[in-house]
Amino acid sequence: MPVPPATPNDPDYDAIGDLLNVLDLKALGDDEFEGRSQRQPHGRVFGGQVLAQALVAAGRTVADLDGFEQNPRYPHSMHAYFLRPGDDTKPIRFTVERLRDGRSFSARRVHAVQEGRPILSLAASFQTPDEGLDHQDVMPEVPAPEDLPAVGELLAQVTNGPAKKWVERRAIDIRHAEGPIYLQPSEEQTARQNVWIRAVGQLPDDPLLHAAVLAYASDYTLLEPVLRRNGLTWIDPRLRVASLDHAMWFHRPIHADDWLLYSQSSPSAKGGRGLGIGRMFNRDGQLLASVAQEGMLRLKE
Repeated sequence: MPVPPATPNDPDYDAIGDLLNVLDLKALGDDEFEGRSQRQPHGRVFGGQVLAQALVAAGRTVADLDGFEQNPRYPHSMHAYFLRPGDDTKPIRFTVERLRDGRSFSARRVHAVQEGRPILSLAASFQTPDEGLDHQDVMPEVPAPEDLPAVGELLAQVTNGPAKKWVERRAIDIRHAEGPIYLQPSEEQTARQNVWIRAVGQLPDDPLLHAAVLAYASDYTLLEPVLRRNGLTWIDPRLRVASLDHAMWFHRPIHADDWLLYSQSSPSAKGGRGLGIGRMFNRDGQLLASVAQEGMLRLKE
């Protein structure tokens, strides 16, 4: 696949093409892969991107197991630590360690390295489809995504700022049921919110890719309940935010190009850190994934 235009400022920018290109890692041999980064206005690698790439790298080493086509193994959980900020102009190398391949489960550890230093460490587990106990939480009742404005509509009045098109032309469509907090704080300072998300174009029929895109999307808004609860916006000049760790559990088959409700809450913020918890439902009310992330959130005068 040819490399799409470099940034959303290009009039011919293809958001889905760019994301798929970033996730199409180059195999280097000996369970090593390399990937490029999406350019960002602040010059740092987007955390969701390196999460998704690390999951793809792990999945590539599971897909080459004997008998995979007859008994595929899909990701069911991942746990990652963000160690350093990445440079979006330099390639990232992903080194995979095969921890175990059992009869039903495979475990992998991935280190994402840039210029000899790890920027992310991830452990992931994969499982063959199985039967068992079945229950789930109930999906909240919120307005349908078609009844909510897209980010581009909300930011139409913003004419300046280097990040505007990066927000408007993301590969993920994001629609807040309670209204976004990009420009102004929430009227109600609550530690809960609901966000509809989906890829802006159709994705290939590859379960690993859909899981990776969902991991990518999961990093966008999960710390917002912390900001919403404390009356803050993303444009507050005092705010310093960085993801510290990220965990995700995949419960049921995923289609990341369909609308999914991302129901989020923050049970605690303390010591310069805030915790976000998320549940992802499809429109039929099935709980597809659960997410947890702790982030550094500091206010500097």
